[in-house]
Amino acid sequence: MADSSSDADKIRNKRLAKLGSQTPSTTTPNSEGNNNEPALTPTVQSASAPAQQQQEQNKTNINISNSPTSSKPPDNPFAQLGVRAPSRDAPQINITSAAQGEILSEKRSVSNQRRLSSKVGETLGDWEDKVLRAIFRTTLDPSAKSDGHGHQLHFVKSVRADLADQGQPIRLTTAILDQAILETASGVSKITPLDYLLGCWKRVTAQLKHSKTHKAEGSRLDVVKEARRLCMSYCIFAITMPEMFGREPPEFSPLVPHLLLDSEDDRGVCHDFLVEAISRFSEDETVEPALVNAVEDLSRQLAKKTMNDDYKSYVLALRRLIRYPAIVKAIAQSPLFLPLSTSASDLEATTLLGPFFAISPLQADITTDFFSSPKTRDRAFITNSQQSLRMSLNTHQQDLLDIVNHIVKSDKSARDRMLDWFAVCVNKNHKRRALQVDKKLVSSDGFMINITVCLDQLCEPFMDAQFSKIDRIDFEYLRRQPRIDIKDETKLNMDQNTAENFYDERAQGSNNFISEVFFLTLAAHHYGTEATNQTLSQLEKDLKRMEKHIEEIELDRHKWINNPAQLEMFDNAIKKYKDQIDKGISYKYAVQGVLLDEQMQTRSLQFMRYVIVWLLRLASQTNFPKQPIRLPLNPDHTNVFEALPEYFLEDVVGEYRFVMRNMPWAISSTQSDELIILCITFLRNSEKIKNPYLKSGLVTILFAGTWPGPNRPKGVLGDLLMGLPIATEHLLHALMKFYIEVENTGAHTQFYDKFNIRYEIFQIIKCIWANQIYRENLDRESKANVDFFVRFVNLLLNDVTFVLDESLTAFQQIHNLSQELRNPQHIEQAIRQEKEEALTAAKGKAKSYMQLTNETVAMLKLFTEALADAFTMPEIVQRLADMLDYNVDALVGPKSSELKVENPQEYDFQPRVLLADILDVYLHLRNKENFILAVARDGRSYKPANFQKATTIFRTKAKELKSPQELHAWTVLGEKFKKAKEADEQAEDDLGEIPDEFLDPLMYTLMTDPVILPTSKTTIDRSTIRSHLLSDPNDPFNRSPLKIEDVISNTELRGQIEAFKVEKRGAKIAQAGIMDTSPG
Repeated sequence: MADSSSDADKIRNKRLAKLGSQTPSTTTPNSEGNNNEPALTPTVQSASAPAQQQQEQNKTNINISNSPTSSKPPDNPFAQLGVRAPSRDAPQINITSAAQGEILSEKRSVSNQRRLSSKVGETLGDWEDKVLRAIFRTTLDPSAKSDGHGHQLHFVKSVRADLADQGQPIRLTTAILDQAILETASGVSKITPLDYLLGCWKRVTAQLKHSKTHKAEGSRLDVVKEARRLCMSYCIFAITMPEMFGREPPEFSPLVPHLLLDSEDDRGVCHDFLVEAISRFSEDETVEPALVNAVEDLSRQLAKKTMNDDYKSYVLALRRLIRYPAIVKAIAQSPLFLPLSTSASDLEATTLLGPFFAISPLQADITTDFFSSPKTRDRAFITNSQQSLRMSLNTHQQDLLDIVNHIVKSDKSARDRMLDWFAVCVNKNHKRRALQVDKKLVSSDGFMINITVCLDQLCEPFMDAQFSKIDRIDFEYLRRQPRIDIKDETKLNMDQNTAENFYDERAQGSNNFISEVFFLTLAAHHYGTEATNQTLSQLEKDLKRMEKHIEEIELDRHKWINNPAQLEMFDNAIKKYKDQIDKGISYKYAVQGVLLDEQMQTRSLQFMRYVIVWLLRLASQTNFPKQPIRLPLNPDHTNVFEALPEYFLEDVVGEYRFVMRNMPWAISSTQSDELIILCITFLRNSEKIKNPYLKSGLVTILFAGTWPGPNRPKGVLGDLLMGLPIATEHLLHALMKFYIEVENTGAHTQFYDKFNIRYEIFQIIKCIWANQIYRENLDRESKANVDFFVRFVNLLLNDVTFVLDESLTAFQQIHNLSQELRNPQHIEQAIRQEKEEALTAAKGKAKSYMQLTNETVAMLKLFTEALADAFTMPEIVQRLADMLDYNVDALVGPKSSELKVENPQEYDFQPRVLLADILDVYLHLRNKENFILAVARDGRSYKPANFQKATTIFRTKAKELKSPQELHAWTVLGEKFKKAKEADEQAEDDLGEIPDEFLDPLMYTLMTDPVILPTSKTTIDRSTIRSHLLSDPNDPFNRSPLKIEDVISNTELRGQIEAFKVEKRGAKIAQAGIMDTSPG
């Protein structure tokens, strides 16, 4: 015990030495001095009082007292209103419960401190003793147990003994105050030393303010100042060295519980405490680390909490602390603020700000609390829960923004550390955009969304409607050792080596704050909200797969029905799987609730608007939007743009695609203008972007923008597309250009992807086709850019041919399989199951392809009406005629009965409507002689009987689909086909046997414009090789690359062919003349 006391004394002496070095030189107050400073003399109860007081604590307190008299009562402010002031001598009755009395007593404690006064004739020493006893609730009287307000007094036995030994008066003075404080703080039992000392701090601070307000004499003011200084010093000792008071060092900083309390609480940390602590940073090296350690421990404790716990007190504590720039600077330099090596999954727990940003309704079990038993909940419950979720999250995100704003605005070093922390958060989370995301290796969705939202709001001050500060966003930031890591990012149109060389050329100058925040926010969107959107899409697919798997597993239940033990295991396995599904559904609803926050999406759209304008300015090298963009772009102005990370544009596409599908009303008209310009610019100049799927996203935005909605029959963008000059001039060309490009995407799914993309293109064209300006511009360009239109028409015909054939084949399969399965009892089980699976596959195939068929044929109708010349070029016309004849034969020919299926509307299959559309294509081209000849030359599918049957159908069964005038034109056209067929057959007979060298080697028809292929030296008809090159850029005979410009006209052979035809015709004419003059 003696050794223990000795150690404590050593500790105490060490700290008191420091304390003494801080003590200003003051004169011991004169005990004989008088002071008329108002004060409250604390009433001390006798030793016999505690028992009675304890007995009465649980009773109602009735206090009857007379107000103290005064020689000059204050003026009555109500006298002029005729209201009499109450008698000051009248007794006052106050009735409170014991508990209320304690609370009121505590609340009055500080205010009573301001009324400490001295009696007439009271000496300075008596006043000092009285004030120090009231502040520190300490007594030298062993019989005094509590003051007049019921507060417990602490008897300092050792101090009294020392005073008695030294023959000093038994009263408290600043000279022995440090010993009294130490003894009292060490002796408290139900509270901690810091609890006690913070209460003392509140009281001494209140007394100091009172003394200053009433201009107390210097000696008394010095007493209070010294008491305050000593109180703060011992508060610091209690925080940094609790063993000084005989306490074991706690796991967390002793200051943490007090920071979590309200600053007005008697045990809370107030403004004056923090100001005083900060003032000691320079003289006491322990104060700053103590505060930093407390903030670190706040973070560590919060890391173990979720939104279901009391997290708000931690957030409010940090918000109060970061009001002080000195504290901000200190915590920003903490190793915990930005650890040297932290994995993405640990950022939320091991960085100082991580736990604050991790608080989210997407945490752990929070989603199941918001959406318990999700399958049983109706839409109203889900919507209300999502609204509640959003309200909680919005409040927390505003707190986070407040914290970040104070850090950023405090000083440059703290701002840089804050930006560094944001950069680490996005750079460590690149794997969040992987095809298969391992949740254990990345930060959570809620954490990254909070970062994105916070950065969005940091950008708001410079994102004005006039774009006045957009030139401050400096591209060269990316070449000045940027905080964001773009080294391994795919670039818009630059390979890895070229990009590395480009960025190795370091730019001069320094980066501004606007550029820093802009590029960090772009990265945060990519790895934050956009990654979460990707997670949501994948989750929905996974849930569908899991639901289907449950159905498949349930089919095996009969296997265990007679085995209770196995059945129980089976049911348990099913339950676990269903619980996983429920958890997934709950998380889906929670993510939807977060992402569908209109306020959050409005901010994101505002930021993306700036990204759009910045990208267009960079690509066009113009002062857009003050200067218009001219298309096509100058190819020399895009090197910088092509070096950008691909996700700069991908973020824009992803954000607008999400909003278009879920909340299109959030998009303003000004944002729509710039969005359309962006899409058209980079579809028109699609060679500036390498990724075809990124370009297809631009098409998807335009497509989603034409979806009808409330009060918007043409969607969000439809009306603008009809009238925006850049759209009417360039949109159709841009769409047709990408229609051609998407034929080869380079992916293994390109065959199917192209149909989905082209379907969206068709919908956009249908939306704008009513505008005559589009058709006029298209007709004019088709004549000026023939090759471009030939390629487009060729691919359109390929699509029509393929999807029609696939659709009709699928219907034939459905018809035949349905017939076979009408009597399933006569089919073996394995064979029956195989046929049922084939039937299901055929139905799915028919449904998807029929949708494409309807849209593709509709496009064919529109374009053949507007561009008849383009569809009757030599390279195209025969293929078109063959395709049309083939499908007419399928719809009305002998095998048309095989297309009959049950519930054709299920597949959107309307054979008569489809036939009517195909007939319209015939009628659009009826005035083109080469089209009529091409139909007549179709030796496989052209059958006059099919045309007659089609006429009968429209006259009897589908009168509403064709008018009499159209049927008449159709009949006339049929006669033209007959005559052309007869004439062509006669011409072929006239030519007789054609030499092989005059025949096209691919089509085996007489060549009319023979050309020599430069590498294979093969002679072929120009129209044949042109048609081949539309789908294959190689020589068909040796697979060498070939362009139509490289072929060589074979004029000699052409002359021989012409001579052959003249010779044959002459011979035929001569023969006819002989026949005419011969005798009858």
